[in-house]
Amino acid sequence: MKEIRYFYSPNASDLTELPSDEAQHAIRVLRLQVGDDIYLMDGQGMFYHAEVTLSVGKHCSYIIKEELPQTKTWLGRIHLAIAPTKMMDRMEWMLEKATEIGVDEVTMLLCQFSERKKIRTDRLDKIIVSAMKQSRKAWKPRLNDLTQFKDFIVQSRRGRKFIAHCYHDIEKVDLFEELQQVPQDEEITVLVGPEGDFSIDEVHFALEHGYESIALGSSRLRTETAGLMAVTMGQLSKRKL
Repeated sequence: MKEIRYFYSPNASDLTELPSDEAQHAIRVLRLQVGDDIYLMDGQGMFYHAEVTLSVGKHCSYIIKEELPQTKTWLGRIHLAIAPTKMMDRMEWMLEKATEIGVDEVTMLLCQFSERKKIRTDRLDKIIVSAMKQSRKAWKPRLNDLTQFKDFIVQSRRGRKFIAHCYHDIEKVDLFEELQQVPQDEEITVLVGPEGDFSIDEVHFALEHGYESIALGSSRLRTETAGLMAVTMGQLSKRKL
């Protein structure tokens, strides 16, 4: 039995040909031939069973044989806003694992103590797509570009909003315990700061705008670990039983 091959095509139902990067992978790496079965994912909750009708050069065409609507495995929405680390490979790892676990939206934050002030969203988006295909996630997480901290805070958001920080003189509640009291279908937003943490002014600014002060356990965590912990806690509180 041949291994099932999944490809990301955001407009799969309206097209008859794979996007160029997916087509090259299908032809040059997987060496798919006419008549081979493939599965397409549109990143919006739909899988498609398709058959290859053309495999030549840089073009891989298909015909859809069956639509396979998927059911989301968690309720509500999980939005992680995080300051990218100086070493981007750590952030890439975090995005890969967060996608596999399940996250709805990720925003990169530019904070007062941020060491990295530029990112390549195109590269990060490719990592998300790869993780989405590997983990068979029917919904592609939305990735937002680098956003100034205060601009993000003042934006109107639904649901509960949390900010994780390491300041001992500001009272905090445990995020996981707090999420047990939040309705499963409610949206949550969790902020994670840079390697030098949020500034004290940033924390106060967030609290003044409705964010709640939280801890992610008793250990001091690296930025990427904290981000992954926040997503995992959100998943455990919102998974369908």
